[in-house]
Amino acid sequence: MIINISELLSTPGKSEYNEAPIEMDAFELNGDLYPFSKKEPVKLTITNTGDREISVEGSIEAVLAAPCDRCLKEVLVPFSLKVDKVIDLKKTDEDRINDLDETSYIDHSSLDVDRLVSDELLIHFPMKILCREDCKGICFKCGKDLNLGECGCDRESLDPRMSAI
Repeated sequence: MIINISELLSTPGKSEYNEAPIEMDAFELNGDLYPFSKKEPVKLTITNTGDREISVEGSIEAVLAAPCDRCLKEVLVPFSLKVDKVIDLKKTDEDRINDLDETSYIDHSSLDVDRLVSDELLIHFPMKILCREDCKGICFKCGKDLNLGECGCDRESLDPRMSAI
């Protein structure tokens, strides 16, 4: 959803509260799609702090479905994120690139909520997703889920670098 902030930008000190739905169906990361199993409207308070700066504060509540990194079972990953950003609109695109400022969700007079959510999910996405701490994964020979029991395959692999010894 796009929130028009042109009126807000013209009035220093003005503040607006918005509840905007997340319109994207899935979060994309490195070519993989993680569908939303639950998504609450994003609650945002946007304030013109003066001198061409705006403050964006709010919260994002969502749950993504992602595969376990070991056994590939679907895992529900909850996100409860707080947003607290100050955006300097005086900066040029070149200044933003040099400062590694990634506020691509703000255009001249609009705020793209889906881009904001995507950026925040990217920052907070876990490095490893496990269905449980002691997940045993799958057998690399037959593909059986080892959490359900042993498969009987000989999974002992010798290190080929040690074959001369």
